[in-house]
Amino acid sequence: MELEEIKQEFLEIFYDNIEREGSEELLNYLEKTDFFTAPASSRFHSNFEGGLCLHSVNVYNRFLNLVKNEYGEDWEKVISPESVAIIALLHDICKVNFYTVEMRNAKVNGEWIQKPFYKVDDALPYGHGEKSVYMISGFMKLTREEAMAINWHMGAFDERTKNNPAMLKNVFARYPIAFLFHLADYMATYLDEKTVED
Repeated sequence: MELEEIKQEFLEIFYDNIEREGSEELLNYLEKTDFFTAPASSRFHSNFEGGLCLHSVNVYNRFLNLVKNEYGEDWEKVISPESVAIIALLHDICKVNFYTVEMRNAKVNGEWIQKPFYKVDDALPYGHGEKSVYMISGFMKLTREEAMAINWHMGAFDERTKNNPAMLKNVFARYPIAFLFHLADYMATYLDEKTVED
C-alpha cells in the first residue's frame, strides 16, 4: 500500500469510530509528527516508511476480529467500537518522533555504498505501553480497560514483567480485553507484516 492509502484507511477508521472529547486535538497533534511516515520498528516488523500507521491499522483489524469471534454478535455489550479503535489505532503512539534516519556502509553486489537505516532516538524515555497511555491522556480521557490494554500490549516482552511475571497474569485475568489486544498486536506483527532486510 502507498503511504497516502495507509493514512486514509487510518483516518477513516478514526473518524468512523472515535468521537471522544479531545480526539480531534490528538489527531491534529499526530498530523504534526512523523506518525504517518514513521516505521513501526527499526529492524523488525514494518521497518519502513509508513510502517507505524500500517501496523496500527493491521492491529485494529486483528483486534476487531478477535473481539467479534470471542463475544459473538453481542460484542458491543462488552466493548464499544470506539474503544476498539482507540486501543488499536493509538497503542503505539509512543513511537512518534522516536526514530531518526542515519547512514551506514553496506556491501551491495560487491561494492560499498551508503544506505539509510532507522535508529532509536527516544527524546521522552517513559517506557513503551505506559508512554502511549501518558501521551494519549494529555489529549483525552481513557477508560481503565483502554489504558490497561494499551499499557500491557507487549505482554511478557514488557521489561516490567521480568522481575514480576505474576503481574501480567493478574492484568490479563482482570482485563480479558487486554489479553485479546496483546494477541491482536502479535498476530498483526508476525502474520500480517514484513521486515525489510538490509
